[in-house]
Amino acid sequence: MSKEMIARQIYEVAHITGTFTLRSGQVSSEYFDKYLFEARPKLLKEIAGVMLELIPGESEVLAGLEMGGIPIVTALSFESGIPAAFVRKSAKEYGTCKLAEGADVSGKRVCVIEDVVTTGGQIIESVKELRLRGAIIDTVLCAIQRNDAATEILAKEGLNLKPALTMEYIKSVMGV
Repeated sequence: MSKEMIARQIYEVAHITGTFTLRSGQVSSEYFDKYLFEARPKLLKEIAGVMLELIPGESEVLAGLEMGGIPIVTALSFESGIPAAFVRKSAKEYGTCKLAEGADVSGKRVCVIEDVVTTGGQIIESVKELRLRGAIIDTVLCAIQRNDAATEILAKEGLNLKPALTMEYIKSVMGV
């Protein structure tokens, strides 16, 4: 499936209108409900196919951020053969008390996986915690980059943001 067709399907499946407060605190009149496109296996596989090409060659672990990054990292891990880690927003306080479940990130070149990025706030918090645990991180992949400013915000943290699609591209494909 072409990138244009993927963009069309994402828009048709996941674009909703109303009043939405984003994680960043910004209020938007439109929203891309990522769970609507992540819950469709064929579409998720196509998105993973685009993202697969963006994974740095030296990556040893793909780390999906809770919760939206988990389906994407699972699909990418399956397609790439690279082990996955599932990163919580904070370490659980029981059992193993881990921040990242699955593959060990300590001393590994880790590529962070996220679904939709607006400002990158949660990415920055999670990367700081992963780095404290020994992860070597310089790249973040996302399915959709909502705001161009995220690139510069993450660059200040030593992170290169590589989106599969941008909101601007999806809208241009749809003529909106």
